[in-house]
Amino acid sequence: HVQLVESGGGSLQPGGSLTLSCVASGYTANRRCMGWFRQAPGQKREAVAALYTAGDSTFYADSVKGRFTISRDKGQKILYLQMNNLQGEDTAVYFCSEHTGDCDSPIRYWGQGTQVTVS
Repeated sequence: HVQLVESGGGSLQPGGSLTLSCVASGYTANRRCMGWFRQAPGQKREAVAALYTAGDSTFYADSVKGRFTISRDKGQKILYLQMNNLQGEDTAVYFCSEHTGDCDSPIRYWGQGTQVTVS
């Protein structure tokens, strides 16, 4: 049974930085892509960043390019999202995700989410 558990959310002022972590437990065959999504109140869940586990190619939403960095600790099965220069529009619940295949494939597993509030 696979579990994704996020941590690191919090409240901070605009311009601040925060690092989210996602610990993956359990075995998954063909874990090709993992990523981060976010959902603001009243909004649809949107993709923020994704990373291929083979080769570590990364992808970012235009709204976070240059400010957010996705990375992973291969040995510890931890996915990170470093967020810099946070702004009010970054306020959302952030979810860790594992795709069924490539980074444009459906999501196989979701974490429970961690709240980030910028004000």
